[in-house]
Amino acid sequence: MADRKPSASARRRAARLHAVQALYNIDRTGQSADSVLGEFVRFRLGEEVDGDRYVDPDRPLFAAIVRGVVEREADLNPIIDGALDKGMTADRLELLLRLILRAGTWELLATPDVAARIVIADYVDLAHAFYEGKEPGITNAVLDRIARVLRPEELGAATQPAAT
Repeated sequence: MADRKPSASARRRAARLHAVQALYNIDRTGQSADSVLGEFVRFRLGEEVDGDRYVDPDRPLFAAIVRGVVEREADLNPIIDGALDKGMTADRLELLLRLILRAGTWELLATPDVAARIVIADYVDLAHAFYEGKEPGITNAVLDRIARVLRPEELGAATQPAAT
């Protein structure tokens, strides 16, 4: 039986996973985005790891997320800050959670052709891959709040809390 090609959605999910991993490497090593992207393309994407062959990601999406997050980090953090509970900032979040939120926020900003609910669901699933605690719920809440501001026509406008 021939191997089936992965679906487009599976390839996009793989791109998101690899993008967060690449962003983590960039943050930890200080390497440039281009250097880490090159390393991933040469040695990781679509390769067999410990006997398992992983889905080859949507490579253009993978590269766009990594470059977009690196280039727009200064724009993304204030957006995330505005969606976090009062007194919390993106810089105070654990690194991996911060990177997941940056990547999801970048996609909500830069890929209007992808439904916001799909972006949110994929990043919540990604958070579940790394966390067993409250982080997937935080990912869902923060990205939902951001989507309601950035894409009110899709999800409805964000509501302001009532004054007390």
